[in-house]
Amino acid sequence: MKPSRHCLVRLTGLLLTSLAAWYLGFFIAARVPPTTISNAEFQGIRKKPVLRAPVPKRQKCDHWSPCPPGNYAYRILSGGGKGKMAKICFEDELLISEGNGNVGRGINIATVNYKTGKVTSTKFFDMWTGDHSAEMMSFLRNAQEGTLLLMATHDDGSTLLKNDAKKLVEELGSKEIMNIKFRSSWVFIGAKGFKLPDDIQKEKINHSDRKTNRYNGWPAEIQIEGCIPRNLI
Repeated sequence: MKPSRHCLVRLTGLLLTSLAAWYLGFFIAARVPPTTISNAEFQGIRKKPVLRAPVPKRQKCDHWSPCPPGNYAYRILSGGGKGKMAKICFEDELLISEGNGNVGRGINIATVNYKTGKVTSTKFFDMWTGDHSAEMMSFLRNAQEGTLLLMATHDDGSTLLKNDAKKLVEELGSKEIMNIKFRSSWVFIGAKGFKLPDDIQKEKINHSDRKTNRYNGWPAEIQIEGCIPRNLI
């Protein structure tokens, strides 16, 4: 049976349409610049943008969060073993540190004028050799009213520390100075002539114990940090 005239017309039209589409595609391809998109680039287009958390802003004395306005920031770190020296930071200034060259074995003390927030003196008192307990007492007594006193031990701060010196530190607000032992890690902040708030970190102690010591013969270092309102006096 021969195909009808109508079928021949439809077949011819289909062939002509296909030929025209092929020619048009060839014509367009010949005139489009040969720029290609790699598979990686194509995948990149499909990806959603990655949201990254901003880098946390560094706070004074390396606090995790900033102190409220109208507060001083402080951080006191005891020594650890022989190699890790004590550090005392106030308002982002290292008052006592190995880099400053003013830290040593015994009890390290920095005094700060509360009204100005500026350091007035720094000194360490060796409690292993020599008679420095009386010297430390004179140092504390000479501090003016309205002074902050920041203290930290390195190595041993107790062997030659006499009871009258301990009582003087106790009068500044310490509750642990009477308990200090050989190579105890101890940090403390006190005030002369005014009282610090009850809800801030003021003191910590960590005794040497062979079973729990982090270092060979020494306990782990300890620290306190916090914010002190500037309107206490």
